[in-house]
Order: sequence, then structure tokens, then C-alpha cells
Amino acid sequence: MKIRILTLILVSSIIFFTNCSENDEDNIQPKIEGKYTGTFERNGQTTNVELNFIDGTYSGESEVEKFPAICNGNFSISDNSIEFENICVWTAEFDWTLILSDKWNYKIENNILTITKSNGDKYTLTKK
Repeated sequence: MKIRILTLILVSSIIFFTNCSENDEDNIQPKIEGKYTGTFERNGQTTNVELNFIDGTYSGESEVEKFPAICNGNFSISDNSIEFENICVWTAEFDWTLILSDKWNYKIENNILTITKSNGDKYTLTKK
């Protein structure tokens, strides 16, 4: 009788911990922290960019000035989206939709981070 109870407890524990670890894995979001290099594309025009993600902050630069306009700020992740909060001051002589801000979709596969916006803008970045 004691062996059956112990076996039942052992099997229940294994099932419980297996289910918990599977559910935890489903909820883990990929870590994007680190340094990335790659490209930004809008309407067929492409330029080289660098982005750094550290402790909820981002910074970066573009090979072409203000295409895109990357400076620094904060970011947060929710599900498959990343939201950028730019904290830099910009002048008015360019298209402000090029500023890295607002909500974007993202995915990570094999150290490649792809960030896309509903208007078609796209970052394709490789982690260093």
C-alpha cells in the first residue's frame, strides 16, 4: 500500500513539473539584448544600421543620416511586438516617420532579429 501511494506521488510530481516546465517555455520570450548590425529598408531603399539593446534601453545609428533616424531611448516587449520610446530631440527638416519609435512586430530566428512595422519598414539585424 505504501509503495502504491509513493508511486502515485512520484508520478504526480513528475507530471506536474513536466507540465510546468513546458508552460514556462511557451511563455519565455526570446532575449533580444545585445549588439546587432544589419539593414533598414523602406520602399526599396536600404541602408546599414547598428542597434544595441541593453536593460530596456536601445541606442544605435544609421549609415545614412536620418534614414532611419536612430538615437536612443527605451523599449519594452509584449508578445511578438516591441515598442520603442525615442528620447532624443529631432529637427523638423525630415520625415519623422523614420524615427525609431512606436510599436513594431519582431521575430528572432538563428540570431537574426527582424523588426517590421505596419507601413512596410523593416530592420533585418544579426546579433554580434
